[in-house]
Amino acid sequence: MTNKQSLQGIAAAVALALASGSVLAANVPAGVKLAAKQELVRSNGSEPESLDPMVVEGVPANIITHDLFEGLTATDNDGKLLPGVAESWKQTSPTTWVFHLRKTAKWSDGSAVTADDFVYGIRRLVDPKLAAPYAGTFGIFFENGPDIVAGKKPNTAIGVKALDKYTLEVKTAFPVSYLPELMSNAQLGPAPKAVIDKYGKDWTKPGKMVSNGPFVLKDWQVNSKVVIEKNTQYWDAKNVQLTKVSFLPIEDQNADNKLYLSGQTDMTYEIPPGSFAKLKSEMPKDLKNNTILGLRYYSLNHKDPLMKDVRVRKALSMVLDRDLLAAKITADGQVPAYSVMVNGVHGAKPSTYDWVKWPMAKRVDEAKKLLAQAGVKPGTTIKLSYNTSDYHKKMAIFVASEWKTKLGLNTAMDNTEFKVFLKKRHDGDYQIARNGWLADYNDATTFLALVQCGNTQNDNFNCNKKADALIQQGNETTDAAKRTELLTQATKLVMDDYPMIPVLQYTLPRLVKPYVGGYSLKNTVDRYRSKYLYIIQH
Repeated sequence: MTNKQSLQGIAAAVALALASGSVLAANVPAGVKLAAKQELVRSNGSEPESLDPMVVEGVPANIITHDLFEGLTATDNDGKLLPGVAESWKQTSPTTWVFHLRKTAKWSDGSAVTADDFVYGIRRLVDPKLAAPYAGTFGIFFENGPDIVAGKKPNTAIGVKALDKYTLEVKTAFPVSYLPELMSNAQLGPAPKAVIDKYGKDWTKPGKMVSNGPFVLKDWQVNSKVVIEKNTQYWDAKNVQLTKVSFLPIEDQNADNKLYLSGQTDMTYEIPPGSFAKLKSEMPKDLKNNTILGLRYYSLNHKDPLMKDVRVRKALSMVLDRDLLAAKITADGQVPAYSVMVNGVHGAKPSTYDWVKWPMAKRVDEAKKLLAQAGVKPGTTIKLSYNTSDYHKKMAIFVASEWKTKLGLNTAMDNTEFKVFLKKRHDGDYQIARNGWLADYNDATTFLALVQCGNTQNDNFNCNKKADALIQQGNETTDAAKRTELLTQATKLVMDDYPMIPVLQYTLPRLVKPYVGGYSLKNTVDRYRSKYLYIIQH
């Protein structure tokens, strides 16, 4: 849906999509013969920090939970929005939506998935007791959400209500034209209250977990593998081809590549840095690559005595040669980024800086002046944190070299495993930290969350109240053009504070065996649900 559509137009488009009955799982083309063994082994980057859909935030964990759980809506592997547990929905006012659940949706224990399960799940997400990383990020969209996340109102005040067993009403805090797409995220899905009450935090363990998605949890060996199997109770089980999927938490891209080449995996998570050209030449049928709605950036800790000075933040950003980084270091089709907003996002345009067009020598001179004004002398050491990965390490070495050769700054490297790194970044236990964000839905607000005051995904701890006011104004209007104008202004205003250092818009090149069907290059959010994949006879 384009950002030019009116609310009525969006509602009409949704109604048309539903009327067409376009609910498909693995769409196997005519003439394609399926293999007798429908099992997939895919590398998944890192050990998931959790498999609780309301608690997960990292991409690897989200990949798995979107196979185990299903929300009101879902997306296919082209990135197209489809009905999930809700078979239809309608917008009854600018801030009210009604979702009608399919009566065939079941939990893996055979019990019905009801509207109350969604009410419980969303109340649980925003409950301060759970301290879910996405509580503030998604909570802001719902009536009373911000006050609940802040502890000012009980979670029962959230704007989600079961009108009857199979009808859910959602009231939003402001007009959210893209709510159906937002509701495809597992964090906003249902949760099995009886199971969680019985087992507490252990409810996500194999043998205890009850889920409602196409797959169920079979095995979870920490730092080894997560295994899921087809859920026979799933409402669309007849169209799910894969019977088993194994996710391997491989952080080393070279090890990932070796496992793939030796036939032990069917998909890599990422390719080794610098290998794109070689793989493109030698394995063109295996190499898949597309630009997605994602941003690679470095968070700057505004609580840090050095990083709280905007002159320091600006200097560090100015001297990074993103063109060189994209062409020679990552060399996998990514494009330089200078804004929190990336190309292709609905609802706002990326901002930029005047100095982007300056010769590098002029940028370096200006950056040196800024550091001198801030009292930062050559030889000063700054600390750069990143999670274990050859890719992130190579980028970090490049960035450190830029700061050393151009500004005379030394960089101390801090490398930790992903789960530990996530916590340190959220806790503000860093000075500069590698960061990345893949859109949860196609709207500017998913990226603005990274720089909004007090947002649970704002690891920079920056706050520009004028920009926040513009975002609020934009969200409250139903005029799509006016909203885009206001959110674009907010983007520029907040980026002029240099809250972060954007470096690249994501592409995600990976190797996928030619016999893995259903993998699409149209997907802009890198959400490949196993429901839509299948193994071709080979």
